[in-house]
Amino acid sequence: MVTVRKRGYQHGMAWRPIFLLRDLMIALRVWAYRSTMGMDIGPGVKLSLQAHLDLTNPSGVHIGADTYIAFGAVILAHDMSRVLHTDTYVGANCFVGANAIIMPGVHVGDHCIVGSGAVVTRDVPTGSIVVGNPARIARSGISTGRWGVLTAAFAAAVAEEIAQKAEASDGHS
Repeated sequence: MVTVRKRGYQHGMAWRPIFLLRDLMIALRVWAYRSTMGMDIGPGVKLSLQAHLDLTNPSGVHIGADTYIAFGAVILAHDMSRVLHTDTYVGANCFVGANAIIMPGVHVGDHCIVGSGAVVTRDVPTGSIVVGNPARIARSGISTGRWGVLTAAFAAAVAEEIAQKAEASDGHS
């Protein structure tokens, strides 16, 4: 039998101000990248406070709408050893995993997932999952929604939640 906890102060309400502060800090950071650094960051982008975007060539960083950049991820748009300043693109509805590195000049297509710790040295086609060092395509033909959430996985999670709620309500009748 599934028990449903009532929401209240003891179950997370005390943390709400911290999350609001974190969201405000992220929004201010994105605003600063856009307005003062000249980065091309689409609407709805979520950047971890620990994500690193290239500050040497900030106008070379382009991130599509509704993309999530996780902690420790690095997006580079310059290479000092080759004296290279170029554009690096991450498409819309993508997810860049923790500690992933996207090298200068790479184009990551829309609806892509870059696995944690991946080092992306080549272009990634739309609708792909890449993993490893160097990053290789693990799966293609995927569909993602906002922030790179797999559409099929999201639909399955919603269906499971609905089934659990229905089961819980049948058990309490």
